[in-house]
Amino acid sequence: MAKYKFYSYAQGKFIPIFFDKQIMPGTFEFTLNHIIDNELDLSVFNERFSNDETGAPAYDPKILLKIILFAYSRGIISSRKIAQACEENIIFMALSGDTRPHFTTIADFVWHAPGYRRTALCQYQVSHRARSFYTSKQAQGRRPVEAILHCP
Repeated sequence: MAKYKFYSYAQGKFIPIFFDKQIMPGTFEFTLNHIIDNELDLSVFNERFSNDETGAPAYDPKILLKIILFAYSRGIISSRKIAQACEENIIFMALSGDTRPHFTTIADFVWHAPGYRRTALCQYQVSHRARSFYTSKQAQGRRPVEAILHCP
């Protein structure tokens, strides 16, 4: 009779994950993370929020922009699928700092993004522009976010 290694589904395992170690240099997600954190001027999003004295803290627009552009680069355009990826995919968890925004938050952010037209064609263009912009080293200095999100 054949012998098999023992296994049991009734056991647990703690796997330590450091999100900063999951975004490896030389990858698209590393470049996306670096550009959004260091080179884009995201002040255009500050006008949407007036919760400095009252109200719940909002998700950082940097986080939302990272996960949305990363999702678009992977062909994921549904806000529900993006929210699901933030719960299941380690790269999405790392980019979002494990904040797990709800799909309505993601949809609202996309709907109100500056200069953004809500069509499937525009989503493709944003994904294509983000990939080419972030992987090229041509741009210097801080870029306005409209340079990426604007669809002609």
